[in-house]
Amino acid sequence: MVKEKGRKLVANNKKARHEFHLEDTVEAGLVLTGTEVKSLRMGRAALVDGYVTDYRGELYLENAHIPEYSQGNWTNHSARRRRKLLMHRDQIDKMIMKAGQAGYTIVPLSLYFVDGRAKVEIALGKGKKLHDKRQTMRERQDQMEAQRAMSNHLKKHG
Repeated sequence: MVKEKGRKLVANNKKARHEFHLEDTVEAGLVLTGTEVKSLRMGRAALVDGYVTDYRGELYLENAHIPEYSQGNWTNHSARRRRKLLMHRDQIDKMIMKAGQAGYTIVPLSLYFVDGRAKVEIALGKGKKLHDKRQTMRERQDQMEAQRAMSNHLKKHG
């Protein structure tokens, strides 16, 4: 069997980038069962409602949806179970300390495989206000309009 090389994206949380001002990002390993890994290798997962909690000094990924493996039997996993994150102790302590401050939360950004091992990218985020979200959308729209104008100009004069 050939070992996988490189990075293979399974799930991305676009909503997190819209809802939060992201600060510190960290890559963490995941404790998974066999059927969860097989389901992830099929490219099936959703991080939209996921979040990270502190439970007895450890960080856990909660509410991330990894659907049951279709060929699984009684050993199948539950889709939204609590999954332990694997990180260095100093990284865990730093994240827990910062997340304890008012308005901060730890959100999952993406779920992927690196050289065959499942990883999740988490970030410390502070919730955006409604006017911040509007400002972000306005900036993105202005950037798209400028890009469109440039391409139209190049088509006419190119």
